[in-house]
Amino acid sequence: MALLKWPKPGQNGSVSTDSAEGRMPLMEHLRELRNRLVIVLLAMVVGIVVGFVFFDPIWTFITEPYCSLPVSHLLREGECTFAIRGVFEAFFVNLKVAAMFAMVLSSPVWLYQIWAFVTPGLYRNEKRYSISFLALAIPLFLAGAALAYFIMDTGLAILLGFAPNNAIPLLEMDDYLSYALVMLIIFGVSFELPLLMVFLNVIGVLPRATVAKHRRMVIFIMFLFAALATPSTDPFSMIALAIPMVVLFALAEGFMYLRERRAPKGEDFSHLSDDEASPLAEDLSPLDLNTTDTDPIK
Repeated sequence: MALLKWPKPGQNGSVSTDSAEGRMPLMEHLRELRNRLVIVLLAMVVGIVVGFVFFDPIWTFITEPYCSLPVSHLLREGECTFAIRGVFEAFFVNLKVAAMFAMVLSSPVWLYQIWAFVTPGLYRNEKRYSISFLALAIPLFLAGAALAYFIMDTGLAILLGFAPNNAIPLLEMDDYLSYALVMLIIFGVSFELPLLMVFLNVIGVLPRATVAKHRRMVIFIMFLFAALATPSTDPFSMIALAIPMVVLFALAEGFMYLRERRAPKGEDFSHLSDDEASPLAEDLSPLDLNTTDTDPIK
């Protein structure tokens, strides 16, 4: 069990580091990575087993948007039926659902392992920012996935409404699962885009003035992305994705505006060429540059 000991950040059970600089040799990094991957793999295996055991309630939850449609969209009144295309399709659907459930169930484990592995290489300010962004990224992704889940039934109703009266709706298990997963992931990731804007602003790559200058183009691109990204291609799903993205974009721009207003005003060196040093950089001695607050975490 020594191999599977839960390592702390920067440790892998028996880590020897350079005492002078507090750094780990390459082989120690690889051993730590191996230990953390084993822990993540075991957590995923446990999650998959639990997913197989509780497949029926999980599948009922996933298919609720379709099964809640009016009876005119179902195969027979009061029944929610799916087709199986091949002999192995039911097994592979079980495996996909179990793997998806395992990813969610084991997320605290693999998120911690990723965080603990990269923490020793971060500076203090980078660690502070990364904790804040991680704390916001998870709720934003879950909010986007929840929105997708609650509007999925409307999107399905619109699409199935195009079928003629003599057509029998018969969705296949794998096709429906793929549709549901794509909707959940696209909505979840889309809600992260404003957070990416703020991150780029914090590190100085994306000024608020640039965002304000191209605001109309960005909003147009958001609607275009929503139209192309939603697998259902119905206008309701597109609007349901685009409007929250625009709202989050406005909130992100407002945060960038407030942050830049509170930031100390420095001298403008934008007139200098790319290969011309600023007076500040010329005045700083090598000793001054080495005493900045960028020491890595010990």
